[in-house]
Amino acid sequence: MSALLSRAEGPVLILTMNRPQAMNAISPEMACRLADAFTAFDRDDALRVCVLTGAGDRAFCSGGDLATMLPLLTGARTAETEWDRRVLEEPEVMDRSALRRFRLEKPVISAINGHCLAGGFETMLATDIRLSVPGARFGLPEARHALIPFAGALVRLPRELPRPLAMELLLAGGTITADRAAGMGLVNRILPPEELMPEAMRLASRIAANGPLAVRAIKRTVLGSSGLTLDEGYDLEDAARAEVLGSEDAREGPRAFMEKRSPVYEGR
Repeated sequence: MSALLSRAEGPVLILTMNRPQAMNAISPEMACRLADAFTAFDRDDALRVCVLTGAGDRAFCSGGDLATMLPLLTGARTAETEWDRRVLEEPEVMDRSALRRFRLEKPVISAINGHCLAGGFETMLATDIRLSVPGARFGLPEARHALIPFAGALVRLPRELPRPLAMELLLAGGTITADRAAGMGLVNRILPPEELMPEAMRLASRIAANGPLAVRAIKRTVLGSSGLTLDEGYDLEDAARAEVLGSEDAREGPRAFMEKRSPVYEGR
């Protein structure tokens, strides 16, 4: 059984981390498959939104597998499989698997079906919209194991939260409830388990029905303007405006509204 399941429903790609017996911990195989799936998603114009979730009802993702991934990265074991060799020989695999140093302009929604810890938490931080079940717990326990988060949390988390809150999560290594995560703004909302994927798909479908050039320009500008001065950010906004307003989709949207019909966007 593959460590990552992938299927498309129209313009929505659904990726399911599929190691429920290990709380969907990230093995070398899963990291490679995630990296490849995100790359393929980025290149496929027919796919407009990705929903990322985990198999089972215990965990979204518990982070790097302590039995396979971490010993490989620390040198405690040697490469035994092609997946192992890719992780060691292609450093960009680990980055792409967590959407780190990989500028994906299409939206990604996290459907957090259970505990979201360590590398799973870091991958969540790279997603744009986050839905969670009530029983999920969130945390970065790496320091407790004499490790550090290295899939983006050291940089991303202090940009999302006030510094004291980010530092407590990073340094103490504890966990927080879904309610606390929502109160901090880490997740958009909490849903009963049976409503999680239906709501994620409804939201993905709404986004996928919007102008694809506009959606990508919005995400690209938001990501690119982080850390810039206001004027530098406005320059990116101006460039996005020129690109989008010059498109056929930008003419089709208002025309369809005036004609009281659904727009037909072609991404050009």
